[in-house]
Amino acid sequence: MKELKTETRLENIELITEFVNDQLEAMGCSKSARVKIDIALDEIFSNIVKFAYGDEVGMVTVRMESPDDHPDEIMISFHDSGIPFDPLAAKEPDITLPASKRKKGGLGLFIVKKTMDDVRYEYRDGQNNLTFRKKVQE
Repeated sequence: MKELKTETRLENIELITEFVNDQLEAMGCSKSARVKIDIALDEIFSNIVKFAYGDEVGMVTVRMESPDDHPDEIMISFHDSGIPFDPLAAKEPDITLPASKRKKGGLGLFIVKKTMDDVRYEYRDGQNNLTFRKKVQE
């Protein structure tokens, strides 16, 4: 397992993306899977920055591992001690409506749920834990 801890500042998405992409490259990840993973990283981290700590700066831990039972997958998790929030319980946006008539927000997490192979959330021991899995070849 690889781990990175950083402050919840938007500019740190570059640090997180570089950390993850270095591991993905070592695994021989396809470009298609990497692009989808990069989008998921950006969406999840930006939501943590915007909502988890209010106006304060907090910390987030990003962990990566390849599960023993699925060596062709990557599992990436975000852990923060911010306000408890289950993004998977949020109502999905109505994508049949034109953008001008849709309620603001939620589209990024909708995309994450649709492009990742599995997304899970739990609040445990005072921490939000959001984990997604993705096959590295597609």
